[in-house]
Amino acid sequence: MNIQGKLIEIFDTIQITETFKKREFIIQDNKNPEYPEYIKVEVIQDKVSLLDNINIGDEINVLINIKGRKWEDKEGNIKYFNSIQGWKIESENLNLNQDNNNDNFNQDSGEDLPF
Repeated sequence: MNIQGKLIEIFDTIQITETFKKREFIIQDNKNPEYPEYIKVEVIQDKVSLLDNINIGDEINVLINIKGRKWEDKEGNIKYFNSIQGWKIESENLNLNQDNNNDNFNQDSGEDLPF
């Protein structure tokens, strides 16, 4: 599954436990421009760095998984929780940055390549 739209907000990375961290962001889904949807997505662990090279206002495509959990409290009450977890973010700006980096790498530096 995926969500496509404009990146509205990026929150700081939160270290939940010593071994678990997450970061959340908001994407504005404009499938119906008259009534835009604001969807909170989270990335976890090593995926928190996916947000480092994109900017507020960028048009992005986020590949997601929908997760659901069941939790029972001490009194035996059962609650259910859902989350939307992103695992890949595609952005035109990311592609431009990668292309620019490749262009810089391919420029003639005056040195012979070792191959």
